[in-house]
Amino acid sequence: MPDSVKPFIHGTYMRFLHLNEQRMDADLHAFLKEATDDDLTHFPKNMTAVHVIDCIGRNEPINNTAIAKQMNLSKANITKISTKLLQGEFIRRFQLTDNKKEIYFRLTPKGKRVCDLHEKLHVEKEQRFYQFLDSFSDTEQEMILKFLRELTGHITEEQKEGREDS
Repeated sequence: MPDSVKPFIHGTYMRFLHLNEQRMDADLHAFLKEATDDDLTHFPKNMTAVHVIDCIGRNEPINNTAIAKQMNLSKANITKISTKLLQGEFIRRFQLTDNKKEIYFRLTPKGKRVCDLHEKLHVEKEQRFYQFLDSFSDTEQEMILKFLRELTGHITEEQKEGREDS
């Protein structure tokens, strides 16, 4: 492919990133609207906290370390978020009878409602995405997958290098 196409690919990629940011904002607003419509009067106001609730709901009992690993966030970040979720009574903490050292989390009924709502919206978005992918052949889908895997690996490496330089 000629080098003259590369600037168009880069420009399209940058537009994709900006649109993705806007979509994430729209997803948060959609979640907040659904939550309000569903009579959830108190809920997290950011999607990372909602995703922590989802992670706990899918893996309970789970501790900070496991949440951080699954979500690719720092343990400090998870501690900060889980503290707010505990205060908001979305999760509860406990210790296993055979391990008094580790703190584990489970959802409260309020957290379960948030988790269920998130799952419902996630399934709807996933189905729309699959419908979009159906417009591509199997070969094209394999190429898309290869591109996304390699791009993800490239970005992950850049992030590692950035952390090492700090």
